[in-house]
Amino acid sequence: MLDNNLFIRRKKTVLTRVVALLLPIVCIVLLLTQTAFAKNTYLIKDGEQITIHTTYATDPADVLDEAGLELGTDDTYTTQLGLGMSEITIQRMQVVDIVYGGNTLSVSTYGETVESLLNRLNFKLTADDVLSEAMSAMTYDGMVLTVKRSVTAEETYTVAIPFETEYCYDSSLAEGEQVVLTKGEEGQLQCKASVHYVDGEEISRTLISEKVVSQPVNALIAIGTGVELPDYPPEVIPTEPPTEAPTKPAPTPEAPPVEKQPIIGENTITTPDGEVLTYTHAEQFVATAYHNSDPGCTIWTSTGTLCRVGAIAVDPRVIPYGTRMYIVTNDGQYIYGIATAEDCGSAIKGNRVDLYYNSVAECDRFGIRDCTIYFLG
Repeated sequence: MLDNNLFIRRKKTVLTRVVALLLPIVCIVLLLTQTAFAKNTYLIKDGEQITIHTTYATDPADVLDEAGLELGTDDTYTTQLGLGMSEITIQRMQVVDIVYGGNTLSVSTYGETVESLLNRLNFKLTADDVLSEAMSAMTYDGMVLTVKRSVTAEETYTVAIPFETEYCYDSSLAEGEQVVLTKGEEGQLQCKASVHYVDGEEISRTLISEKVVSQPVNALIAIGTGVELPDYPPEVIPTEPPTEAPTKPAPTPEAPPVEKQPIIGENTITTPDGEVLTYTHAEQFVATAYHNSDPGCTIWTSTGTLCRVGAIAVDPRVIPYGTRMYIVTNDGQYIYGIATAEDCGSAIKGNRVDLYYNSVAECDRFGIRDCTIYFLG
């Protein structure tokens, strides 16, 4: 009897020990089972799109598939632990086109700034290059970056100086007959300029210097009158030939008739023939007259142009060469009209100008007169 009790006790002791060993294993299995079948929450970032997805899946690829987010062949993703959930960030491949110098380069990126992309490609920009996007802009699929190459170069070229046509009367020719006495020739002006190009297109041109290579030769045409003219110096008339055959010119009166006056408004001038000019300001000057036969004069002005009506002598310190003006004498007897500062003289100082006329007789009649000069805009 005692032996049976001892056997029973020993049996219970063994069973207790087995249960004690198996119980922790069972608990661990139960815990692992619960973990395997627990739901996980993921924060998925796809560019600006954010998706929160809860699933039993633990593989990021399965999670993305369940969330309906497809990956392209070259797309990828990264994972990291966030606050209370895992984060999956999708990196989609972008194709960016860089256009420069007429060529297009397609490059791949997973999203970065324009500056980072150009640095990664070792693409160097010059100080004058123009980029279509800001350096801080983020890349995106289909982006086109245009780089306009800027070049500044000095160029030397020539331009033609047009000639003028002058007319004179010739009694030895039949009335209305025209004979070319001097054939007109264009002059040549050599210019040097700084030219700015962007992608081969000229943007601006700044003149550096210019030099007259050859002066133009004015054409001279004789117009027949068929009759003898009075014995006085012939006049060269720098105007268009008359539409009708010229007749014998009438003797020049001692004093010219009062010309039809222009209409002077506020900053505008309406000439007797109806042309409207604009001016910036007006000043008072003393005017004299000169001819290329005067002592010290030639047929050329000091700026290299041909002496003619409209090319006047000035003090360049007062009126710069090239200034355009409209001149009227204060007594209303003479309307010299449009003039350009092209000549100078030793006696022309300060507020004094010398007006060119085609004959000495005209200069003598003009004498010295006060005039108003309107400086054209």
